[in-house]
This record gives sequence, C-alpha cells and structure tokens, in this order.
Amino acid sequence: MNKANKTLIPYARNLRKNMTKEERRLWYNYLKNYPVRFRRQEIIGNYIADFYCSSAKLAIELDGSQHYEEDMLVKDAVRTSEIGEYGIAVVRFPNNAVNGKFRDVCEYIDCLVRSRTEV
Repeated sequence: MNKANKTLIPYARNLRKNMTKEERRLWYNYLKNYPVRFRRQEIIGNYIADFYCSSAKLAIELDGSQHYEEDMLVKDAVRTSEIGEYGIAVVRFPNNAVNGKFRDVCEYIDCLVRSRTEV
C-alpha cells in the first residue's frame, strides 16, 4: 500500500502556508521545538494529517465545529480507520481545547509520544 498520494503535495503545501490559528498555536508554541520530530500537513495515503510524528506513528488532527456534524463524524471515522491501517494512531482535539486547555493538550500529546516511543 503506497503511503503518500503524490497528487496531494500542492494541497499540503498550501495548508502549511495557511494554517488555522489553532494549528499555528500548537505548532509554534509546542510541536515545532518538541524533542521528537513532528511534521505539518503530512500526506498519509489519501489524507493529509494536520501533524504527524513518524517515530511515534502518531497523527494529530485539530477539529473545528464542522467536524461534529453527522456527515463529518462518519467521514472522520473512515479517515481514522484508513490511517490506522498504516499502524498510525490518530488523536483528535477540538479547536476549543487548543484555545482553552492548551497545556492539557500538550501534556496529553507528550504522554502519547512517550508511550509510543523510547523517549
């Protein structure tokens, strides 16, 4: 199974240049200088994960309110399942958690990475 759909490269580049304010906050205030490397807008199969740590096989998704509508819940479940076929865990945070409980989000990510690597 091919891990990256190359046709998504221009779209991933555009998403990196136009991150949401929550993605920018998590990236610049935590993940960019995290001791285990994360990448932004990483192509995994036919999807683009907001953040991806290859050594922990962990994808992080930040979800706006539209992700809690019924049709998006179904699409996100399919997406999580298909990414999971690569042995990658997907963790989702609502944008309001990044805005209101930033420290908790960061601590949870740290715990996940530590549990999935030898850090």
